[in-house]
Amino acid sequence: MSKPIISIHNIQKEYDGGFKALKGIDLEIQQGEIFALLGPNGAGKTTLISTICGLVRPTNGEIKVGGHDILSGYKEARNLIGLVPQELTTDAFETVLNTVNFTRGLFGLKPDPDYIESILKKLSLWDKKDNRLMALSGGMKRRLMIAKALSHEPKVLFLDEPTAGVDVELRRDMWQQVQALRESGVTIILTTHYIDEAEEMADRIGVINKGSIIVVEEKDDLIQKLGSKELCIQLNEVLESLPDALKQFDLTLDGTTLTYLYDSRKEDTGITTVLDAIKAEGLLVHDLQTKQSSLEDIFVELVRAS
Repeated sequence: MSKPIISIHNIQKEYDGGFKALKGIDLEIQQGEIFALLGPNGAGKTTLISTICGLVRPTNGEIKVGGHDILSGYKEARNLIGLVPQELTTDAFETVLNTVNFTRGLFGLKPDPDYIESILKKLSLWDKKDNRLMALSGGMKRRLMIAKALSHEPKVLFLDEPTAGVDVELRRDMWQQVQALRESGVTIILTTHYIDEAEEMADRIGVINKGSIIVVEEKDDLIQKLGSKELCIQLNEVLESLPDALKQFDLTLDGTTLTYLYDSRKEDTGITTVLDAIKAEGLLVHDLQTKQSSLEDIFVELVRAS
């Protein structure tokens, strides 16, 4: 991977009253990746994003975006960032086109009609350009927030719960939009409650809980490392209980199904031994299926352990 576009070192945030929202966060986001930040409600996701974007001042630590310190070089750092907040805050009586143009102007950039048109077309908003925001559906308002965040040509885009309240079909459409943005060179950081969203889109995943990062891994590596595999063995007959010869194995019984848990990283998974023992008992196998832990299973386990 290329050099980090965001570097976070020992970021802490303590509010009046002593509540520690962030507890010494260390994290690097690589240029051009999609990074998913997962965590339960109150874990610190939004606080961390707000701190990186300069909306919340950290109690301690250092954040650099594109080499610019978020405090001493706020303007330079902030110009590199686009933020799509969780809340939909828009001027109901303004038009789509005027809203996006106005946001670009807030960053001191000259008008660029061709660029704004290209954004709106990519987000399927061009035919709505003259519509007032009050006439837009929830999904279209969410797209508009992305268009506003992209209006000043940022290198980094933060998406805080980007598909909250959006139907399944529109969610998948927006996933495609995010992938297209990444392909154009934009680094994407998203928080989400939808585990399948992270599993579908992210290159790397970070899990935050109680203000601390508890794991950062490549998505596939995380699933491989922490995801156990199951072998479901469908028998031709119902068993009332597990035969004594099979009790030495990590097997569970449910009617006609034996489930064997194994570690796919080991050279000897034990599968052959288990199947031989089943055959020696005179049991006939009707079908075999393997199932790997989902990212959701892993996430729940990590949060519970922390």
